[in-house]
Amino acid sequence: MALIVQKYGGTSVGTIDRIKNVARRVAHYHAQGHQLVIVVSAMSGETNRLLGLAKEISAQPDPRELDVVAATGEQVTIGLLAIALQEMGLPAKSFTGGQVRILTDNAYTKARILEIDEGAMRRDLDAGTIVIVAGFQGEDAEGNITTLGRGGSDTSGVALAAALHADECQIYTDVDGVYTTDPRIVPEARRLDTVTFEEMLEMASLGSKVLQIRSVEFAGKYKVKLRVLSSFEDPASSGPGTLITFEEDHTMEEAIISGIAFNRDEAKISVMGVPDKPGIAYSILGPVAAANLDVDMIVQNIGASGHTDFSFTVNRSEYLKTLDVLAGERGKSFTAREIIGDNKICKVSVIGIGMRSHVGIASKMFKTLADEGINIQMISTSEIKISVVIDEKYLELAVRILHKAFELEKAPA
Repeated sequence: MALIVQKYGGTSVGTIDRIKNVARRVAHYHAQGHQLVIVVSAMSGETNRLLGLAKEISAQPDPRELDVVAATGEQVTIGLLAIALQEMGLPAKSFTGGQVRILTDNAYTKARILEIDEGAMRRDLDAGTIVIVAGFQGEDAEGNITTLGRGGSDTSGVALAAALHADECQIYTDVDGVYTTDPRIVPEARRLDTVTFEEMLEMASLGSKVLQIRSVEFAGKYKVKLRVLSSFEDPASSGPGTLITFEEDHTMEEAIISGIAFNRDEAKISVMGVPDKPGIAYSILGPVAAANLDVDMIVQNIGASGHTDFSFTVNRSEYLKTLDVLAGERGKSFTAREIIGDNKICKVSVIGIGMRSHVGIASKMFKTLADEGINIQMISTSEIKISVVIDEKYLELAVRILHKAFELEKAPA
């Protein structure tokens, strides 16, 4: 008997029929004698609908009240799944994040988990009950409802698995594992049997929608065994999915490049003609960070006239807010000739731990793009990834040609 945490995303619980399908899958594992904690997202499209209602009333709703509204989506799903399981004669009990006592900070809409009180869940598990927990949400020290940001249900699932020392955390989605890239863009994309936490972390941070980045961070930090599976396959005959594992596991595929990731939700901001002096980067990015805005890639071009151009990328949803912050700080925190932006860019990345021992990856990537006339605007590198910013209209072409250039459709020998 194992303790398993299963997380089901919005598409997996998008209709009543799909909720019943999840209930049958849960029943399959329950019949095998496993203790089960089920974490669910809101039904597909529900969170957007709820946020849209709030935006109809206010262009900038109060973040605390926005979390109150958004958290109701998962509350509906946990209740419906519990009812479905009970109709099958199985003991099931639903919990909101607050009832579990998933304690977070008070950064509304982007809260981070501080600790989890697993006592109530353990008592119900020991009594043979299937525990169903609302993903994406918790509460702060004052009892206010908080949410973990979009995709936060993955984080909830992995965090609960860590708190309970679960044998495995299974992330169920609409795909049967992690692929070398999005099969909708490259039909030849191949499912990976295994991928390291390092590679998965890069994939998540660089735009892969299979797992949310904080869930991978949690899994790596607390050594949670993590597996990605499809909720639409028969549990009795489904495949093994993709195991997120550690580099020390020498049985894993030994590929130079594991995948091509991309992110459409990018925007570039350039602060032109700022003084080339110590502290200028902080003068620009300090106010941005204070506004709780995340900066990604950064490039500084030093000119010959004692001035420099400073460019960085942010999430496209935060583009206008970032421009507003900089406009308010211009003339106070820093001086600049002008501030310009571009929200029609994207980021494409090649990822693989094999880069550590193989040279020439960057030159091959750059030549492949250049041969197709794709201009690179920004470059960022680490030990296991190379990212470039390009015009958004070239995204799909870039992904296809890079996937082919690195022969990712072929299984490692």
